[in-house]
Amino acid sequence: MDRTHFRSHFEFGGKTYAYYDLKKVQAAGMADIQKLPYSIRVLLENIVRNFDGKVVTEGDVKEVGGWKKSYDAPFEIAHHPARVVMQDFTGVPGVVDLAAMRDALAEKGKKASLINPVVPVDLIIDHSVQVDYYGTPDCLDKNVAKEYERNSERYSLLKWAQASFDNMRIVPPRSGICHQVNLEYLGQIVLKGEVNGEETAFCDTLVGTDSHTTMINAIGVMGWGVGGIEAEAVMLGQPYYMPIPEVIGLRLTGEIAEGITGTDVVLTITELLRRHKVVEKFVEVYGPGLKALSLPDRATISNMSPEYGSTMGFFPVDDETIRYMRETNRAEQSQFVENYTKMNMLFYDYNNEPEYTKVVELDLSTVKPCVAGPKKPQQHIPLEKLPAVAGEETPEKKSVEIELEGKKIKLSENDVVVAAITSCTNTSNPFVMIGAGMVAKKAVEKGLKVKPYVKTSLAPGSKVVTDYLEASGVDKYLNQLGFNLAAYGCTTCIGNSGPLKAPINDAVKDNKMSVAAVLSGNRNFEARIHPLIRQNYLASPMLVVVYALAGTVDIDLHLDPVGTDKNGKPVYMRDLWPSNDEVWALVKRYVTTDQYEKRYSEILEGDENWKTLPIVKSDIYEWIPDSTYIRRPPFFEDFSLELTPAQDIIGAKPLAMLGDTVTTDHISPAGAIPAEYPAGQYLEANGVKPVDFNSYGSRRGNHEVMMRGTFGNVRIKNKLADPKEGGFTKHMPDGKDSYIYDAAMKYIKEGTPTVVFGGKEYGTGSSRDWAAKGTLLLGVKAVIAESFERIHRSNLAGMGILPLQFTGGNSWAGLGLDGTETFDIKGIAEVSPRCSLKVTAVKPDGSQTEFVVLCRLDTEVEIEYFKHGGILAYVLRGMAK
Repeated sequence: MDRTHFRSHFEFGGKTYAYYDLKKVQAAGMADIQKLPYSIRVLLENIVRNFDGKVVTEGDVKEVGGWKKSYDAPFEIAHHPARVVMQDFTGVPGVVDLAAMRDALAEKGKKASLINPVVPVDLIIDHSVQVDYYGTPDCLDKNVAKEYERNSERYSLLKWAQASFDNMRIVPPRSGICHQVNLEYLGQIVLKGEVNGEETAFCDTLVGTDSHTTMINAIGVMGWGVGGIEAEAVMLGQPYYMPIPEVIGLRLTGEIAEGITGTDVVLTITELLRRHKVVEKFVEVYGPGLKALSLPDRATISNMSPEYGSTMGFFPVDDETIRYMRETNRAEQSQFVENYTKMNMLFYDYNNEPEYTKVVELDLSTVKPCVAGPKKPQQHIPLEKLPAVAGEETPEKKSVEIELEGKKIKLSENDVVVAAITSCTNTSNPFVMIGAGMVAKKAVEKGLKVKPYVKTSLAPGSKVVTDYLEASGVDKYLNQLGFNLAAYGCTTCIGNSGPLKAPINDAVKDNKMSVAAVLSGNRNFEARIHPLIRQNYLASPMLVVVYALAGTVDIDLHLDPVGTDKNGKPVYMRDLWPSNDEVWALVKRYVTTDQYEKRYSEILEGDENWKTLPIVKSDIYEWIPDSTYIRRPPFFEDFSLELTPAQDIIGAKPLAMLGDTVTTDHISPAGAIPAEYPAGQYLEANGVKPVDFNSYGSRRGNHEVMMRGTFGNVRIKNKLADPKEGGFTKHMPDGKDSYIYDAAMKYIKEGTPTVVFGGKEYGTGSSRDWAAKGTLLLGVKAVIAESFERIHRSNLAGMGILPLQFTGGNSWAGLGLDGTETFDIKGIAEVSPRCSLKVTAVKPDGSQTEFVVLCRLDTEVEIEYFKHGGILAYVLRGMAK
C-alpha cells in the first residue's frame, strides 16, 4: 500500500485537483474519522500525503489515524509543514545562519547555492519599530525614519536575501504584524501545489518563528511557534519531528454578555487552561458556544495559546470561517475551502462532537470584565480586584512631585505611565478597536483628557485597521487623547515601548517606584515592557483608553469615577462604554472587503525608505568587517564533515542557579541594552554611543552582542549572586562576583564546562532562538530543570545542549545544592530518547550527592541533532554529502 491508495479527485473552476481522502483512510480500517479531533484530522492528511514508506511509514498513518487519548510513551512522527513564517527579530539571525552555511559549504569546495529554502518562507518585518515619538500627527513618520536610521544595515541584508535565495518573500516594514498579515492574507486554509506529479489540494500548515504563530489556528490552519533553529531546519527541507499530541477539548457554551470583550474571554481562558496544565498539548475549541464567537474573537483566543501553554489553540473550519475569508477578499478561495473541507470531513459538524483527551468547559456568559498581571498573562484579575493587587505591589504608596513641560504634577505609585493599544492579539479585532475609538469619542465629548504622565500609542497589526478607524470617524477622537498612529508593528508588547520622558524616568528610577503599564498585548513578563515598569497589565484596547484617562490602576472602575466632565461632574466607565449593538453597527458598516483588497494588493511594495535600499544579488554574502549589527556567526568555525562522538560532562561548574518560571525574556537578550552591562560595554568599545544602542532584538544578527546579553535581564534572580538582581554570578571556586558573560568566558578559557540549573517551567515565553544560541556560546553543556517549556527545550536540543529534568520531585534546592559543587554527568555517549542519566555533585569538602535526571532529548532525531552539535550542523553535513 502507498499514498496513491488514499488519493481522490474533484473539480473546481474548470480544473481537476487530487486530494488525500480521509474517508479512504477510514475505509481502509485505519481511522474512525468522526471521532477524531479536527486538529488530528489535519495532521492525518499531512501524514497520509507524505506517506513514502521511509520517512513516513504505514505504521505512522495507522498510529495517527487510530489516535489515542493519551500515550504512555511518545510516538514520534515526521510532520511536513507547507510553509514557514518569520518576523525580523528571528528572521535576521535565520538569514545570517543561512549565509554562514553557504560560506561553510563553499569552504569545503561545495556549491554555496545548495543552501536555499526548500519550503516557502514569508518574512514580515514588524519587530523593529519603536515608540520614540507619540501623541502627535507626525509620530508615525518620525518613528519609521528612526527605524530605518537604526536598521538599514539589517534591512539591506534582508533585501540581499530576497534577491539571493529562492522561495523567500519579504514583507517590508510599515505593513503590519506578521500574525495579522498571516491571518488576513497569507493563510489560505487549503493550498494548491504539485504532489507526486499531480496538481493537489492539501491542508495549509506552517511553523513560525514567533510563539504567537498560533493566531492562524483561528481559521483552521495548523501552525505553531518554533525556535528559529527548528524553522531553519524546516525551511531547508527537514521534517518537523513531533510526538503525536494529546488534545484537550475546550467546550464553549452560552454567549458573551453585554459589555464583555473578546479580550476578557481570552484572559479568562488563559487562567482556566493554565490551571488544567495544557503544556505541550493541542487545545481544540468546540461546542455550541462556537457560534457566538466572531472570527476575530477566535483569533484573540488562538493568539494567546502560548500564554495558556498549549502547542495550538485550534478552531475547526465552519460557516464563520468561510464568512471571514470572503470579508477579507478571499471569496473564490473561500468557496474552494468550503468544498474541500466538507468533502474531506474537515468542516465542523455541530451535531457530532469528537472525542478528546480531556474536556474543559466554559460558559461564555459567565465571563466578567478583567485584566491580567502584573507579571504573568495567566494572573487573571477581575476589574474590581485590581486595586488590591496593585496595593500588594506598592505597600509604601510613594509619591513625588515632577515638572513636565513647565507644569508641576504629582507622580504616584500605581500611576499608569504607558497605555498602549498594541499587539496582534487585539488589533486584529475590529470590535475592540472601533470600541476603543467609541470610548475615546464619549470621553472627548465629556471633556476628559489623558493624564500628562501617560505615554499613549496606537500600533495596529495591519493598515486595514487604520482604514476602518478613519472610515468610522473614531480615529480623530483617539488622536485627541494622544492615541495617534505611532507604528505598524509589535512595539510595546515586545519591549519596544521607547523611552519615558526624562522627569518620569528619573523619578521612577531614583525613588524605586512601582508604576504601571496597561497594554492590549499578550505578554507582560518582568522588565519586558520597559525595564523600569514593575506592574504590567494586559487589557482590551477599550480598557487601555479608560485606564489612560484614569491615570492609575488603583481604581475600581465599577465604582470610582474615571474623571470629571466640563461641569465638574464625575464620569464613570459606564458613561463611556458603548453598547455591543453600537459597536457592531459601526463594524458592519465600516469594515469592508475593499479595504483588504487595496491594502494587500500593495503589501510587498514597501514605502520610499524600502525602495531606496540597494538590491545586491550574490551566492555569498559580503560581511562588513566592522559591523555591530551583522556578524558571521561562529557556529561553523573549524567545521568538520566528520562526526566527533559525544562525551560525558566532567568537572562542570554552575553558571546560574535559577528559580521557577524563568522565561526566555530572562535568558535571551531582549529590550533595551544597559550601558553598564557587557553588551553595552562591547558597543561603546566599538564606537557606538548609548543613544544609538538600539535594542537587543535589532542586534540579533551579531553574536558578540547577543552572547554578552544572555542571562542579562535586569530582573533575573541567580541564587549564586543573591541578593543582587540582574545578570550576575560568582565564578567558582574563587567565589568572585562577576557578570555572567565574564564568568563564562573565564570558564571557557580554563577549559571548564558549565551547567545551568532551573526550576519549573524553564524557558517559558517567546520562541527566542538566542535563549539557546547564547547559552551555547557561553559554554553551557547542559540545563537541569524541574520542567521545560516546549519550544525552548527543543531549541536547546537543536543547539546541541542537553536538557535534563530532575526526577522524583527533586530540585537543586531540595538536594541541598548551593553552587560550590563540581558536577559530573555520565552516560552521554550512549544517550537515548528520554533515558536516565546520573549526576554526581562533589562539594569542596569531598562529600557527594548523586541524583538521577531524565534526558529530555525526546526523540531519535533529537538524539541525532545533539550528536551532530545541533540541527544546522546535521543539515549541513547531509547537504555536503
